[in-house]
Amino acid sequence: MVSPVTVVKSEGPKLVPFFKATCVYFVLWLPTSSPSWFSALIKCLPIFCLWMFLLAHGFNFLGASSNARKIFAGLVFSALGDAFLIWQEQGYFVHGLLMFAIAHILYSSAFGMKPVNVTAGLVVTAVSSVSYLLLYPYLSGPFTYLVAVYIGLIGFMGWRAVAGLQLANDLWTWTKLCACLGAVLFMVSDLTIAVNKFCFPVPNSRAIIMATYYAAQMLISLSVVECQDAEGARKRA
Repeated sequence: MVSPVTVVKSEGPKLVPFFKATCVYFVLWLPTSSPSWFSALIKCLPIFCLWMFLLAHGFNFLGASSNARKIFAGLVFSALGDAFLIWQEQGYFVHGLLMFAIAHILYSSAFGMKPVNVTAGLVVTAVSSVSYLLLYPYLSGPFTYLVAVYIGLIGFMGWRAVAGLQLANDLWTWTKLCACLGAVLFMVSDLTIAVNKFCFPVPNSRAIIMATYYAAQMLISLSVVECQDAEGARKRA
């Protein structure tokens, strides 16, 4: 198992642009009431940096690891979703929802279907169901089923990420922990979006949404680092 210290030393420098771009977003804090291509660029910049983070491991890495390619593709669709959500009040909210739904499908595929971990599945299903039941009275029109489908997809992604951790059996790795935490933070971010949009204003909602979102995407990106470490170990053997 790759140690946390090794991960930080190896991957930390590659994540510096991401942290800088995230700081730029929070320092500028451009008003959401005036959407523009510049505000879209600033919002998407940290995700672009995560593209570069994965590309920094080399094209051979992406070519050899299907999971890394799926995470990379998920980041591409996430950036498109971010851009659409800049203009959500102009009618592009559903477009953003679709982009992130595709990203969750890609992330789920990257996390895989083994181990199944029925307990984790039941817990995530319960959380997802309660979330939808709380939102349901505030939903109308197509959002009644669109939100249901989206919650199902992100819940499935969360299940697959949590299922891979296996803390009880001591079969976990640092990168699987990253996937688990990333998925949970993504669910927190999206639930905050839903409550704030459909139910009632959440205090400091934008800060909560974006902080958890950027952290989630970073952790999910880190979840494929172990693929490269495993490949390197096989070559040395």
